[in-house]
Amino acid sequence: MARAAAGRRRSKETRSAKVTSRVVRECVGVALVGLALLLALGLWTFSPDDALFEAGNVENRAGVFGATTAAVLFGTLGLGAVVFVVALGYVGLRLLLARGVPPPTSRFWVGAVLLILAAATLPPLVAEAFPGRAAGVPVGWLGRSLASAEGRFVGAWGALLLNAVIVSIGALSWTGVSTGAGLGAIGVALGWVGGALAAVAIWLFESVSALAGRAQRATRQLGMGLARGFARLGVWREQRRRRARVAEAERPESDPASASVEAASPKRPAATGSPMIVDHAADRARERTEHQEAFSFEDTASSGPYRLPDVTLFQKPTSQKRSYDRDSLIMNSRILEKKLADFSVGGRVITVHPGPVITMYEFEPASGVKVNRIVSLSDDLALALRALSVRIIAPLPGKSVVGIEVANQERETVCIRDLVDSEAFREDGTRLNIALGKDIFGNPTFADLTRMPHLLVAGATGTGKSVFLNSLLCSILCRTPPNDLKLLLIDPKLLELSIYEGIPHLIADVVTNPKQAAAALNGIVHKMEERYQMMAALGVRSIDQYNGRVAKELDAGKKTFRLRPKPGEEEGEEVPFRHFPYIVVVIDELADLMVVSAREVEESLQRLAQMARAAGIHLVLATQRPSVDVLTGVIKANFPARISFQVSSRTDSRTILDQNGGEQLLGMGDMLFLPPGTSKLQRVHGAFVTEEEVAELVSQLRQQGAPHFDDALIRAQEEGEARESGSNEDVDEMYDRAVAIVAETRNASISYIQRRLKVGYNRAARMVEHMENEGVVGPQEGTKPREVYVSAIDA
Repeated sequence: MARAAAGRRRSKETRSAKVTSRVVRECVGVALVGLALLLALGLWTFSPDDALFEAGNVENRAGVFGATTAAVLFGTLGLGAVVFVVALGYVGLRLLLARGVPPPTSRFWVGAVLLILAAATLPPLVAEAFPGRAAGVPVGWLGRSLASAEGRFVGAWGALLLNAVIVSIGALSWTGVSTGAGLGAIGVALGWVGGALAAVAIWLFESVSALAGRAQRATRQLGMGLARGFARLGVWREQRRRRARVAEAERPESDPASASVEAASPKRPAATGSPMIVDHAADRARERTEHQEAFSFEDTASSGPYRLPDVTLFQKPTSQKRSYDRDSLIMNSRILEKKLADFSVGGRVITVHPGPVITMYEFEPASGVKVNRIVSLSDDLALALRALSVRIIAPLPGKSVVGIEVANQERETVCIRDLVDSEAFREDGTRLNIALGKDIFGNPTFADLTRMPHLLVAGATGTGKSVFLNSLLCSILCRTPPNDLKLLLIDPKLLELSIYEGIPHLIADVVTNPKQAAAALNGIVHKMEERYQMMAALGVRSIDQYNGRVAKELDAGKKTFRLRPKPGEEEGEEVPFRHFPYIVVVIDELADLMVVSAREVEESLQRLAQMARAAGIHLVLATQRPSVDVLTGVIKANFPARISFQVSSRTDSRTILDQNGGEQLLGMGDMLFLPPGTSKLQRVHGAFVTEEEVAELVSQLRQQGAPHFDDALIRAQEEGEARESGSNEDVDEMYDRAVAIVAETRNASISYIQRRLKVGYNRAARMVEHMENEGVVGPQEGTKPREVYVSAIDA
């Protein structure tokens, strides 16, 4: 009995122990699965910006715990953190669901550790072997250290191979499946996939074969229909042309009024969907017919003996009307549409504008097409059209189309006579109206220099800058007398502007010496300051208001007025009423001046560009070297109006215009004009003026009288020439300060004086040399410093 009772107690205790063990195992399994899910949620929603160990500003779905554990796991294991969470969940599921199954053995834990280490090492190895392929994958310090060690011993590719071996060993240890069984399962799976792909391929081949047969029959029928349609279209067009020739031969004479209306109206081809061709030459031809007589600007000139030159000295433009081939324009439109369609850019050409040098095609892109894609196809369109250049404007201002400018095979010469004898130029009342040329439609284009108020011109050699400067000077000399206009011409090249020597509009001789040019610009600055003092005394704000006030005072019998008193004076200086003419400063080559005296020239140009507009002083700068050392930021910032002729690269175009386009010009006067206050470029074909025409104009001007030079500018040029000659009598204005610094610091090095006075190296060297000649310092003895002979009190 006692033995039986003891047996029952032992079996009951055994069952109780088993139940307790099962409950504990399932509870541990539930806890591990829950922990794995929580860690997985934290890893999935991990953000590097989360604040760790803080409840605020945490975006992680698992809260502070998820953000902290994810940061620790990723920072330690990297990608191995994912394998760690999977292993943790696998252990929990095995404890929870697998009854009677023993817990994971040491073989499982070895496999799990190997897989975690392999996953942690994989991203840095891939990043080293394939740069850029593992971007965004987390990398921990453990994986980085192991990858670095493996890379040093076996290299990047050897480390990848070693990592693959570790993954294989870990997988075999985790699953316990033999290598043969694993390869067999993979082979069976590949067989199933291959069979399915083969069945799909056979079905696709049969379907495509059937469709190909139908498409071949449909294509044959479509080709026969198109051939019949084109044949009928050719017969119809030939019949229309024949009827038009018969009607033209039977008509006795055409009505001029109707002919002019037809010429002025846009022409549409008969074919449906063809672009509209706009002939802008009709209005210009009619204008030349109405104004056959040459115009003289005598009515706009000031009273006096001076007579303005006659525009008949310029060559008359050719009377023959420029014709265009309508069929050729339509064909080019179709080529543009087809070429753009080849690059998946749909749309159609809706309008064509033939011009003297280029033809503008207005292309309306289809819905969803980005204009940037069209801009990048300029070279491909030029190749398709066999054109010299193609420029794309995307989009045209004020229109929902893209402008495509194609160079004509034959270009028309733009003569200056066609501009200065036009109605727009005659009716303009400004004194400094510049004849730029013709726009892309052939309409005369002008610009008022007083509104710019300064102009920057740049371009490569031989692209039309000098011709443009001649046309600019000719256009303002034809309408402005010397008492309303004074010119300061600076020509370091000695060739371009010297032809204007001796005309009465000059304020000084044509300056060809760079040192004299810097001095002359400084003299213009002083003249600007003098004008501002006189304008301030009269309470006016512009040169036009000043001249109007002077005219009224002179009519009233007054002769003088007083300037505002300077500090320390009781009353200002008494000066006479004087008429202020406009002053236009033209510099043909700015680069030569910047090489010789860059700082002085830049300072003078900066002051004039910022302040000289109200005083009636305007600058025109031209250069063939559009580089940043010539067109500095200070100069560009004060010259909003710019003109670019053809340049060799996009970099030069951006230097001049702050945008591309100058490299696509045609040369020979083809320019891009950037008006002030806007970023929209205007393409203009510059006017051509011959040397004979300029010489004839200068001859007529010289016959009107000799120039009256300004004494202040003459003195400034003489001072500049004296400085250039290196005369010891002309001492640098900062020489006394340099001597005082040397006497005080006992340091006579050139670099030290250069830093203290903020001058150039050459200028500091000249001052030290002058000190040596005067006995202030001793000679240079090798690397030893110069000996200073004066004291601070003597200085």
